Amino acid sequence: MTLLGIAGIVIGLWDMYHSLLHPSGTGAIGGRVQSGVWWISRRTGHRFGSAVGPGSMVTVVVLWVMLQGVGWALVYLPHVPEGFTYAPGVNPLNYPDPVDALYISLVTLATLGFGDVVATDPWIRLATPLEALTGFALLTAALTWFTQIYPPLSRRRSLALELKFLAEVDYAAGIAQEDPVTATRVLDGLAAEVAKARIDFTQHGETYYFQEEDPSLSLARHLSYALELRDRAAGASSPRVRTSARRLGLALEQLGAKLREDFVVSGEGPEEIFAAYAADHLRDTGR
Repeated sequence: MTLLGIAGIVIGLWDMYHSLLHPSGTGAIGGRVQSGVWWISRRTGHRFGSAVGPGSMVTVVVLWVMLQGVGWALVYLPHVPEGFTYAPGVNPLNYPDPVDALYISLVTLATLGFGDVVATDPWIRLATPLEALTGFALLTAALTWFTQIYPPLSRRRSLALELKFLAEVDYAAGIAQEDPVTATRVLDGLAAEVAKARIDFTQHGETYYFQEEDPSLSLARHLSYALELRDRAAGASSPRVRTSARRLGLALEQLGAKLREDFVVSGEGPEEIFAAYAADHLRDTGR
């Protein structure tokens, strides 16, 4: 029983580490939970809209709490009630041992410190402060996780708006005749932003599951226009513009590969992958 509890504790901490500190940005358990919540939302037509992303993160945090709470309860269970002292008025015989162990675990994890149940077993006295530290780390990790997603979302929305504005003025139609310096600056800027989006999807994979209520802020809707810019710029007479077009094309291919690897389930080239990305977010690519 104790070994099973330790296993649950380690699995939860390992998933927290991979979700918040590891360069991959996604824990094996947390990532599957989020993709599962997204799949359910997708099947219902994203009825809950922008709440899906935060909701999936809350679900993962609740899972982490359960893994720690139940894991530590299993560690305490063989020592309940003999390894604890109970305050006057608290009769351990009135409660089943598993319920008592879970109560002790949750109170310790939340660092409430009621003092109605105190460990007397030497090993359990050592374990309870460790669980309290785990609870503090879990709370800090959850708050940090929620605050660190907004910069990636802001960058993605900024890129979506930039592509939307370029599409509205039909910039791709005249890019071959545009001043090479200006066209190169536009294309290189887009390539840099697309590269940042790829990094954000790598380190903050949870942001994929955030549904934009405003279509103008949806990268899934506007990303395909970057392909049109790439194709039109590739036919420009200026070598500098053509080089920038190739740079943008490479950034788009790498972004498509990341989306195909971790999120969308269909598509081979960037065109098909971006179309699948838009469909997954229930966004058409019409502007």
